[in-house]
Amino acid sequence: MPRISIEEFENIARERVPFMGQLGVQVEQLEKGMARVRIPFRDDFIRPGGTIAGPVLMGLADLAMYGAVLTLIGRVELAVTTNFNINFLRRPRPGDIIAEARILKLGKRLVVGEVGLFRDGDEEMVAHVTSTYSIPPQR
Repeated sequence: MPRISIEEFENIARERVPFMGQLGVQVEQLEKGMARVRIPFRDDFIRPGGTIAGPVLMGLADLAMYGAVLTLIGRVELAVTTNFNINFLRRPRPGDIIAEARILKLGKRLVVGEVGLFRDGDEEMVAHVTSTYSIPPQR
């Protein structure tokens, strides 16, 4: 059972991560060590060449990873990204983007995970992310 609910995480996204909250991100699934998050398509996500802009993909991936981390440690808002690596694999055509995050290793101070990004309806990944989060020490 995850240590945070979908409703609680959506509230955090709206209130504490305002940029992502303003984009209408929808949390579709939270399980222990896993998060699935969708960003509904908007015309202003498109960059020249008819592709969804990289910063949109990166923000969505980071938010999904944050959700996956919180499913394991609970509401620790000061858990922060310490490393983020993205490989853009193919051009995402206009459409909703789905990020599927999963935790690979939970340590005492660091959490390592990966995120696959998909255009809704497509099976092939458009980007792959590896990321590390830092867990603040308990007071």
